[in-house]
Amino acid sequence: MRLVMMGTGPFAVPTFQRLFETRHAVVALVTGPRKWRGNKPVAASPLRDVAHQHGVMVYDPPQINTEEAQQRLIGFRADLHVVCDYGQILSATTLATARLGGVNLHASLLPKYRGAAPINWAIYHGEDETGVSVIHMTPRVDAGPVIAQERTPIEDGETAEQLEARLAEIGSRLVHRVIDALESGEPESLPQNPALASRAPRLKKTDGLIDWTRSAEAVRNHIRAFIPWPRSYTFWRRAGSTPLRMIVGPVEIGGDSPPRVQPGTVVEGDGNRVVVATGAGCVALRSLQPAGKRELDIREFQLGYRLEPGDRFGPEA
Repeated sequence: MRLVMMGTGPFAVPTFQRLFETRHAVVALVTGPRKWRGNKPVAASPLRDVAHQHGVMVYDPPQINTEEAQQRLIGFRADLHVVCDYGQILSATTLATARLGGVNLHASLLPKYRGAAPINWAIYHGEDETGVSVIHMTPRVDAGPVIAQERTPIEDGETAEQLEARLAEIGSRLVHRVIDALESGEPESLPQNPALASRAPRLKKTDGLIDWTRSAEAVRNHIRAFIPWPRSYTFWRRAGSTPLRMIVGPVEIGGDSPPRVQPGTVVEGDGNRVVVATGAGCVALRSLQPAGKRELDIREFQLGYRLEPGDRFGPEA
């Protein structure tokens, strides 16, 4: 078959690379347009690098659902669009530019966590397992029938960055199998139950603000969920000083909260250890990054700044 890869983000790289291990022809990469600062691209694109290594043409329209873009897609004479981490919603007309439409690799066990950030929100909500789904695409976001799924446990302490790398590899193998199944005939697929759907909206910087009234485990999950972006942060609210914004690194569960202590209060602070109360239990901090400074392990931080029992963390105001 003739395949067109549609992807922009790094999650799509293993899937794109694996397409070249199939017996099918990869005729083009459709990706997001370059972002420029002056006459230089802002960031490198690993998908573009893969395409150049294999001599595959790159097409990067600002909008994929225009008539001009659809005519370009028709010119590729594709049998299938393989979509992963692309960043645009494909209309019915755009999907129809390939003989078999499109399949999409999504990093959740659909219908759970439909949307742009399924890995982050699965960790945030304390899920024990997640997985990947390959769906036959429809114009509704992540709502098409599921052709294949694979489950995997979320490991204790695993960050979103680490889990994304694992799921990308698992998903690339699943897509390979689905493509072969589509070539040999219509594979079995199951419609999603919309009653079981949950959302995974695109992340915002403000999502990183820690709510210390949540449990210690929930705070730990929050921090894991937002690595590498937007990172989790809080404000050190010091008497007589402007609140200092700090990025909070990974934490460990640190025992029970003392009675009648407000969440966000430092309950233990010495040269080697800082423990903060939450809504249920405590967390021990491993590193902090003050605004405009580098990340410091807790021992370095205490040498330069010194958190004391009774200090408070919370929102800026």
